[in-house]
Amino acid sequence: MLRMTSVIMKKLFSEKITKIVSKIPKGKTLTYKEVATRAGNPKAARAVGNILNKYYLDCTKNKKPTIPCHRVIRSDGKIGGYAKGEKEKRKLLQEEKVL
Repeated sequence: MLRMTSVIMKKLFSEKITKIVSKIPKGKTLTYKEVATRAGNPKAARAVGNILNKYYLDCTKNKKPTIPCHRVIRSDGKIGGYAKGEKEKRKLLQEEKVL
């Protein structure tokens, strides 16, 4: 029973993350920590990055629409990782006039 609860909680947290990130408007960013905080777990910034990476890979594999995960950056101002590479993330953020 405890295992099932943990799986359900992780799924719910992942769904919160994707919902929050999907609402980040063009030209704006949030940090991984801000996303984690809005999802209810401020200490889960690293988990946010992992969730976004897995979500993107799932989208490309299953031809589902992606979310603007390039709009999530590190708290120290660096852009952080991106499934398509940091160079592509930087290019997208520059096009949106964020950098």
